Amino acid sequence: MSDGHTPSGGSARLNTGVAHNARVWNYWIGGKDNYEVDQQVGEHVAGMFPIIRDIARADRDFLGRAVRCLAEEQGVRQFLDIGTGLPTADNTHEIAQRVAPDSRIVYVDNDPIVLVHARTLLTGTHEGVTAYIDADVHDPDAIVERASQTLDFTEPVAVMMLGILNFVLDYDKAREIVRRILAAVPSGSHLVLTHPTFDSELGGEGQIPAMKFWNENATPPITARSGTDIAAFFEGLELLEPGMVSCSQWRAPDAPAAVPQYGAVAVKP
Repeated sequence: MSDGHTPSGGSARLNTGVAHNARVWNYWIGGKDNYEVDQQVGEHVAGMFPIIRDIARADRDFLGRAVRCLAEEQGVRQFLDIGTGLPTADNTHEIAQRVAPDSRIVYVDNDPIVLVHARTLLTGTHEGVTAYIDADVHDPDAIVERASQTLDFTEPVAVMMLGILNFVLDYDKAREIVRRILAAVPSGSHLVLTHPTFDSELGGEGQIPAMKFWNENATPPITARSGTDIAAFFEGLELLEPGMVSCSQWRAPDAPAAVPQYGAVAVKP
């Protein structure tokens, strides 16, 4: 690595010869937990699609605004963060527990480097609970089963799915994952979701060649979707204002530019 920092952690699944999303995303937002191969692929994608760094930062900022909204305005005290990625500043538990120290957060990821860093860094308040489970988004039943050891599924839960369903290539499977997880949480729970789009009104056409390069040179494979398809993930839910918009513009001050990544927060009636 150019900065001499090498992520730690050994696992049979850890392949440092192939760029991996969690580490490339970390590189795009200015982190140090990435390898040279991640930097090379990240730079190439950014050359093809320069707005990718803006998307990464906008997604991260959206997370902060959404968690604060849920903790402060909606009184949510339980968060299930699926596909958390590598820890950085202001993670879900830090934002939630800053508002309510008794908040309970379960992080879910299946990347070995994320696992190592999460267990080291994701420590919360004494009053609350911060836990990490190693599970795959493709296995929603396992996620619910393991998360229920920490979260009370008779009380509202905020299900966080930021930039994760784009790694579930089969659209019907992606919708079924959302349905199964939301079926396990009670009325008053929320779905917080971001997803990349190729819609031209958000400038998403450039996602297509960039994702093709990604899928040929990195892991896991990724897909963008139309706003119509992304909106269907919220079927049966009630969107909080301002609805589904570019994640950079969701309840954001100063009217920032749109990025081709939708974001929304919805409540289960």
